[in-house]
Amino acid sequence: MISVFHFILALAVIGCLALLASSDRKKIRPRVLLQLVIIEAALAWFFLHASAGLTVITAFSGFFEVLLKYAAQGTDFVFGGMSSQGLAFIFLGVLCPIVFISALIGILQHVRILPVLIKVVGTLLSKVNGMGKLESFNAVSTLILGQSENFIAYKGILADISPRRLYSMAAAAMSTVSLSIVGAYMSMIEPRYVVAALILNMFSTFIVLSIINPTPVGDEPEVRLEKLHEDQSFFEMLGEYILAGFKVAMIILAMLIGFIALIAAVNAVFSSLFGISFQQILGYVFWPFAWLIGIPAADALPAASIMATKLVTNEFVAMIELKKIAAELSPRGLGILSVFLVSFANFASIGIVAGAIKGLNEQQGNVVSRFGLKLIYGSTLVSLLSAAFAGLVL
Repeated sequence: MISVFHFILALAVIGCLALLASSDRKKIRPRVLLQLVIIEAALAWFFLHASAGLTVITAFSGFFEVLLKYAAQGTDFVFGGMSSQGLAFIFLGVLCPIVFISALIGILQHVRILPVLIKVVGTLLSKVNGMGKLESFNAVSTLILGQSENFIAYKGILADISPRRLYSMAAAAMSTVSLSIVGAYMSMIEPRYVVAALILNMFSTFIVLSIINPTPVGDEPEVRLEKLHEDQSFFEMLGEYILAGFKVAMIILAMLIGFIALIAAVNAVFSSLFGISFQQILGYVFWPFAWLIGIPAADALPAASIMATKLVTNEFVAMIELKKIAAELSPRGLGILSVFLVSFANFASIGIVAGAIKGLNEQQGNVVSRFGLKLIYGSTLVSLLSAAFAGLVL
């Protein structure tokens, strides 16, 4: 009962914070919001509490475990068995598998399985989320294709998309994650929280965007999903997706090296000057939000520090920090925090999304760049809301 009242408080606070940034409060539809809240609560219970849901998650995570084993064969061949010896775990066990999973996504895209899946699931979602097909399709495609590649599928209509709908698409891209790196997350945090977060983030995005950016249904441009790399042969496509996966892995690697080194340096400076690390200061700032989403008071301060780390760096850095203290957290606190971390909601993502769109349409890329802070605000509210739903059932 306490968790229910705590969830209602979290829902009210997050709703009010979203309302502060709403572009048109008169167009908010309470019935649709209530419908989405009920659906997401049911999904949270199913995936994190019900035995049938846990069975589904076990099967899904088992599938990715098999993929990671196949990926390990490639890395072992190149790096002489270092992966099987547990050496360079982050690079070999977390980042290198992205190359293999990216190749699989490319194959499914090339044979037109993914576009059909995006259309079918997107159409079903548009029936319940009160949003247009464009936003619904985008919510599915960004989950499958990722931040950078997603917008290529809409390049034919990108110039015709209004700024408000473009905000919704960019915010969705920052609020979810790509399937190509799900395996990487599963190697660092418990798989069931990763799978649950994939679903919860999608519906949390619909809820938050229905408040911050309510858009009328029916005035969006006709959705035409374009086949990515249309003129390429199968092996040309495969090579490109393999290289794209490697590029993503190297970008994450560079970000990890830079951010972790920078955090260590900043922490040392703050500790010498003020007797407290920079991450501890961030922890105090985020403590109310950690408590709000249901993290137990004993876990709230260290969890809040990791939440802040994720926002100012990225989710990989935060997950590495979480591994260091996971044994000290309660199961409830660990679960809620894990769900919060599974998203692209961080400052670096603003540049990634804006750059991806600018590469296709410079004017629209500039529009997204101007959204900047509002994008990070909305996507962070999505992460908080998903974590709050997890706290309701854990």
